[in-house]
Amino acid sequence: MALYSIVIPLYNEEEVVEECIKRVDGVCRKLDGDYEIIFVNDGSKDRTVELMMNACKVNTKIKLLSFSRNFGHQIAITAGMDYAKGDAVIVMDADLQDPPEVITSLIDKYKEGFDVVYAVRSKRKGETIFKKWTSKAFYRFLRFMCNIDIPVDTGDFRLISRKVCDVMKKLTERNRYVRGLVSWVGFKQAAVEYVREERFAGETKYPLRKMLKLSMDGITSFSSKPLSMSKNLGFFTATAGFIYMVIVILNKYVFGKTVQGWASLIVVILLIGGIQLIVLGVVGDYIARIFDESKNRPLYIIEDKYNFNGE
Repeated sequence: MALYSIVIPLYNEEEVVEECIKRVDGVCRKLDGDYEIIFVNDGSKDRTVELMMNACKVNTKIKLLSFSRNFGHQIAITAGMDYAKGDAVIVMDADLQDPPEVITSLIDKYKEGFDVVYAVRSKRKGETIFKKWTSKAFYRFLRFMCNIDIPVDTGDFRLISRKVCDVMKKLTERNRYVRGLVSWVGFKQAAVEYVREERFAGETKYPLRKMLKLSMDGITSFSSKPLSMSKNLGFFTATAGFIYMVIVILNKYVFGKTVQGWASLIVVILLIGGIQLIVLGVVGDYIARIFDESKNRPLYIIEDKYNFNGE
């Protein structure tokens, strides 16, 4: 009999977690195999842990990993995968924007022989035009920048087989972009479309700042194009500067014209200086990631575990 593992990260989800447990457990009880629901508490500061502990006492199928502090959403997903024992592992968010009922569709596709089944958002309810536009633009920009095929309009809501999960455990990089890593490992992959619902309650845990951080992790993890673009930009500005220098010299010593427009010259200098700082920033971002990897610290620290091996 197949075992299915459902991995759900949590961060300050006291308004959602009980409904999430109810709906996910209800779907899992109808599956054609055994199941475990692994919740990963990512350093919540509200009553999330308290509510989860109560749920673990009532239902041993519900398990909880609790971090010592907030390590981030992608790391929480990674921890859930590390502890999952299922033949197939399904990752989803707790806010119920990813409808638990779609789990059955993912499993049906998995039974057709696919090792990765990712959920594609055909419609996004309850999101602003700005959020929809920026999200759509990011996925297409990421696909353009990267050397691997990362599906557009997908989040972390997906199913991976046991063999893919075992490979993912070997990938220990710190600045993680899980959906990109799943694409990178390969294997047979397929899509299932679904309608993304409005958040059940509470606030989004991915404001613009975190979305930008995730975007940078995705781009720098799977592409060196920013470095190549920086180099090309440097060549372009250097060439433009050289041409401008030749023009100034010719005007002064050949045509006898006085050089005018020092204000515009200052603008050019500031522009070139700004470009140089941007290029340094791009290079610095890559170096910072090398620095993080060189520390060799653990990805996360588990403070408590519940319902794992009788705990």
